[in-house]
Amino acid sequence: MPVWGGGNKCGACGRTVYHAEEVQCDGRSFHRCCFLCMVCRKNLDSTTVAIHDEEIYCKSCYGKKYGPKGYGYGQGAGTLNMDRGERLGIKPESLGTKTVSGVQSVGRVLNQQL
Repeated sequence: MPVWGGGNKCGACGRTVYHAEEVQCDGRSFHRCCFLCMVCRKNLDSTTVAIHDEEIYCKSCYGKKYGPKGYGYGQGAGTLNMDRGERLGIKPESLGTKTVSGVQSVGRVLNQQL
């Protein structure tokens, strides 16, 4: 019995991708409806995609997950928030108060000794 159809397998769902619905990225094929950001599930195109290992992200989520961290990388006070990145898969650090150098603050050490 002949094998009908064919084509590449989708990088997201694993099903066959036909030419009319194919989007190629980094040597892999995707359905248009499967070519989504791994975090926010936003539809992507060639201008908004950012790749890390085998995962695809929109530029916004990629910057939040893998971009520079710390004070001074935002655009003013409007970008400061208390989000620690749990929804992006970033593991929270220990609960102790740490400074930039990784040393506990003096007030915390003094309170522990009392």
